[in-house]
Amino acid sequence: MELPNNIVEANGGLNEKLILKKEILYKGMNGRFVERFYLTQDSSYIFKPLTNNGQLGKEVWVYEHILPHFPAIFPKIISYSINECTELNWMILEDLGQLSHEFNEEIVLDVIKWTAWWHSLPVEQLGDVPLNGLKPRIEEIISEVFGKKNEVYRLMSDMTMEQELVDAIFEKLSDWQLSKLQVLTHGDLHTGNFAVAGTELKILDWEHAHLNSPHWDLYHLIDMSHPLFPKRVTSPLRERILRTYLDLVTYEHDRECFFTEYYLVSTVFSIWMLLLIQKDQKGNGGKWSVEQLNNQFEETVSSLRQCAAALLL
Repeated sequence: MELPNNIVEANGGLNEKLILKKEILYKGMNGRFVERFYLTQDSSYIFKPLTNNGQLGKEVWVYEHILPHFPAIFPKIISYSINECTELNWMILEDLGQLSHEFNEEIVLDVIKWTAWWHSLPVEQLGDVPLNGLKPRIEEIISEVFGKKNEVYRLMSDMTMEQELVDAIFEKLSDWQLSKLQVLTHGDLHTGNFAVAGTELKILDWEHAHLNSPHWDLYHLIDMSHPLFPKRVTSPLRERILRTYLDLVTYEHDRECFFTEYYLVSTVFSIWMLLLIQKDQKGNGGKWSVEQLNNQFEETVSSLRQCAAALLL
């Protein structure tokens, strides 16, 4: 069924007169809602307004310049609008149906195979891929953690982590020269952005795609915690995921150095995340409930302990 030309009104909202029913899927960072809407009982689509004002036009650019190189592991874009007025930016995507967002070994190993594939793409053939995504780059995260060293020591003390271990982490970070390798990254590869639709894996929400270290996607997939998508990662599972990844990528690498660098990235990223979560906890929640933030904090502590232990072996 073709979409009516006036399915989106001049104000950037859906034309309610043409819609049988709709349901909210999630709320964006700017308060706008991503929704499933039905034109008939059997004809549904996804309406995605701009959910982060800083990402204006970026997802459409990715769809037009990068995703044509990909197999169909993402929802198709049907219609869109790009406008300097943020309220008038929107996309209509195909509805993949009910999505299952699970973090288990089988699904994650499937995701990591595709991650290795797009990390192996020659970036010089992809055009002017953005250099920045949603969060600061790893170098900035390291700088910020060093700038809050006293706060980090207090936080680690509250976690009963010995000062000598924290000293060793900072020493490792200060001596570390981050690999200059840059690959195409999804940019926000947490559990909410991959799903099984029927029997097929789909990777969603590509607006944060940019060039970065391969560890960016790997950390988001393996060790980045999310309030809505709790998961449990063990050291053996993390190692299996990373080994599978290294078996599949085509760029040159030293396996031992790669593992060390991942543990460094994960350790410093988790410290940075804990500082953010702690700030949200002191603000008594907000977008997330206190319980969700507490669970996210504990998950991040677990990842930090595991990766720091592996790093300092």
